[in-house]
Amino acid sequence: MTTFVLIAAAMLAAACAWVLVPLLTRRHVASIDHESSNLAVLRDQRAELEADLGNGVVSAEQYEITRAELDRRVLDETHRSEPDVAATPRRSGAWTAAGIGALFPIAAVALYLVLGTPAALSPDAAKMAASADGGDHAMSPDQIETMIGQVKEKLAQDPSNIDGWVVLARTYYVTGRASEAAGAFERAVALAPNDADLIADWADTLGVAQGRSLEGKPAELIERALKANPSQWKANALAGTIAFNRKQYVKAAEYWERARANVDAGSPIAQSIDGSIAEARQLAGMPPAAPRAATTPPATVAAPAAGATAPAKAGSTSPIAAGGTVGGMVRIAPTFAANVSPDDAVYIFARPADGSRMPLALVKKQVRDLPITFTLDDSMAMAPTAKLSDHGEVIVGARISRSGSPMPQSGDLEALSPPVKLGSSGHTLVIDRRLP
Repeated sequence: MTTFVLIAAAMLAAACAWVLVPLLTRRHVASIDHESSNLAVLRDQRAELEADLGNGVVSAEQYEITRAELDRRVLDETHRSEPDVAATPRRSGAWTAAGIGALFPIAAVALYLVLGTPAALSPDAAKMAASADGGDHAMSPDQIETMIGQVKEKLAQDPSNIDGWVVLARTYYVTGRASEAAGAFERAVALAPNDADLIADWADTLGVAQGRSLEGKPAELIERALKANPSQWKANALAGTIAFNRKQYVKAAEYWERARANVDAGSPIAQSIDGSIAEARQLAGMPPAAPRAATTPPATVAAPAAGATAPAKAGSTSPIAAGGTVGGMVRIAPTFAANVSPDDAVYIFARPADGSRMPLALVKKQVRDLPITFTLDDSMAMAPTAKLSDHGEVIVGARISRSGSPMPQSGDLEALSPPVKLGSSGHTLVIDRRLP
């Protein structure tokens, strides 16, 4: 703020001096020498005419005519005399200077108050700007709450906006507010009662909200999702989890194999499901499953991040949607390794290289998993309208959160990449910076 005021004052003083100094120091206004000025112009025109003749631009006849006209005008200027401009008394100039000296600052301040941003001069505004732009991490909790408030205001005006309910649900989910996320998913499903993707997301979120248990209402929702779409991958994955927890290993393997058939064979979720299938088949006394070739699953609606309602190997994560990916590895610098707990949360995310700081994709791990090889894609999106594949360049980051919240907090450890191309991989993130 101080720097801005000093610069503004200096500019105002320079503007006043430019106008006032001539009024205060010159006793008379000097007459303008029109004769000398016009003669100089005529000499330049004569030189140009000579050059045009030499370059063949004008003919000799045109040259003679034009030169004669210039000579006549030179002669006229030589004999012309102009009366001096009447002198301006010094007293008049002083009064004018005084008026201008008082008017300039007042006018400048008034214009800034009307057209400028006076609030930006306050210390609070500076702090907000530093918080929003000074760091390279994601949106602050206050910014997230502001966004949630804006979405809720729009939904109050238009409760039938299903996209708004989905955005609100996934925002609640990624900020750890599973109960509120489940409520928002319930409103979305009320608007699309046969959408198996949304029903499965609701079941997953509700399971997290009730202590990471899928029994009861979540199980009913999973059955409902499978009736709407028997091949819905998440509903099958969650149904397999219920069967596994009930020690129904053959059924668990069947559900997981159905889920596995609807995700990309090269994706992390496919590898996780493969591990769960192998475990279920082993416990059921069944032979190992035959390896599968990579396939491209049908595109599905993006779902929230991992719900952790399934067993460790099966997981409960989002579908792999068509679109770009970005991948690499996350590790922690040795100097910070002793300062974290194996149970601390690790959030790996991608955000736009410019513009919004809201993550486009987000996945949660733990410090015990480090070093982690990751792949981020559209299935990890927070909202269907903000996808990774919609951006050519992104910034990839990893953050260790001791509080467990995905929102950056003082003391968290973080690593950020420079802008990278979507579709690239092999990026190494070394967590070596502590947030202030």
